Amino acid sequence: MSAKSEHVVVIGGGVIGAMSAWYLVKSGCQVTIVEQNEFGKACSHGNCGYIAPSHILPLPQPGAIKKTMAAMLKSNSPFAIKPRFSSSFVSWFWNFSRRCNHRDMMSAAEGRHQLLQESNRLYEDLLEVDKIECERQTKGLLFVYDTVDDFKEFEATNRLMEENFSVSAKAYTPEQLQEIEPALKSGFGGAWHFECDSHIRPDKLMQSMKTRLLEAGVEIRESTKFERFRNSSSSVIGAETSSGEIEADRFVVCTGAWTPFLNHELGCKIPIEPGKGYSITMPCPDPMPVYPIIFEQSHVAITPMKSGYRIGSTMEFVGYDESINPKRLGLLRTAAEKYLKQPYAEPVEEEWYGWRPMTWDGKPVIDRSPRFDNVWVAAGHNMLGLSMGTGTGKLVRDLVLGDEPTIDASHFAVSRFN
Repeated sequence: MSAKSEHVVVIGGGVIGAMSAWYLVKSGCQVTIVEQNEFGKACSHGNCGYIAPSHILPLPQPGAIKKTMAAMLKSNSPFAIKPRFSSSFVSWFWNFSRRCNHRDMMSAAEGRHQLLQESNRLYEDLLEVDKIECERQTKGLLFVYDTVDDFKEFEATNRLMEENFSVSAKAYTPEQLQEIEPALKSGFGGAWHFECDSHIRPDKLMQSMKTRLLEAGVEIRESTKFERFRNSSSSVIGAETSSGEIEADRFVVCTGAWTPFLNHELGCKIPIEPGKGYSITMPCPDPMPVYPIIFEQSHVAITPMKSGYRIGSTMEFVGYDESINPKRLGLLRTAAEKYLKQPYAEPVEEEWYGWRPMTWDGKPVIDRSPRFDNVWVAAGHNMLGLSMGTGTGKLVRDLVLGDEPTIDASHFAVSRFN
């Protein structure tokens, strides 16, 4: 069967679903996207917009549990866990803690590095050749440290990344930092600058992707909830949705943090926990930061965009809680006040939250469903859905059409969880 005759249903209209649909339709497939809410919303909408090949190392690292628990004892901790009985979360946390060692960290980093590098390369084509509009800026990403000791401690990590992955950052002393980023207050320990990174405005990316997908002939069905697959033996015939059944040849599940609700349909257990993050979007302050910045001790990020300004991050494990916690938004403002001469501007345009799809080993799942021979899943990108979006879309395209992937897909096999 040629790609021209393939009808592929992509379930999920976030950045992973959008990029999967893009590479499939460019290969000649007929594509339908099914999205339960609005295309481009949820976690793809209000994140900090980093395309960060520097984010090689996963969250499970040596000492991560100790550092997280110590941070949670503070009233202004960026981390929060809601006490609740959940066997899935207990299992997730246990497996996460088991992987906080050097060997597993480096194993996960290898897969992440390949996917991040592939994505970064493909973004160049997407934005330069395909002319996707998203306010991209290539100024790198600045990691600011509170004290000189904290700043120097990162030197070993930077050396590890350079030796193993040929990715490294440029160091700035407190004096140099003040010179290159005049929007910062004085008195911090220094910064590391990953010049390989870039940033965009994610909602603009998704708006532009929607326009181009529609122009390419992709059908986008919004406010359409996927319910179940209709199958014949080991193959799926159609996707039953809230607006009727859609028959197709192939199916790709890109449902982010909602994926565990489809474990039965997929025939496997994909251990994803929703890690809730927040952001505040507003007009540009004066002075505006030159660089996007992550304040490492506060775990708060700043994104200076061409058409606005965003403060974001924090991490809450509170299940599928749909409320916006004012305290978490307050932490974002407090951190900005600590570091920036002019921390924010009024009026606030949007207060937002999104559920990051967190796996316990820090890698996504990009693989065929063990239950069906014509269903694939691409989910669990942790905090890197945007950074890994194009590479994931291209890998999905290769797997669905039976082509040899350009990266090692075994890193993202679903079998590692089952």
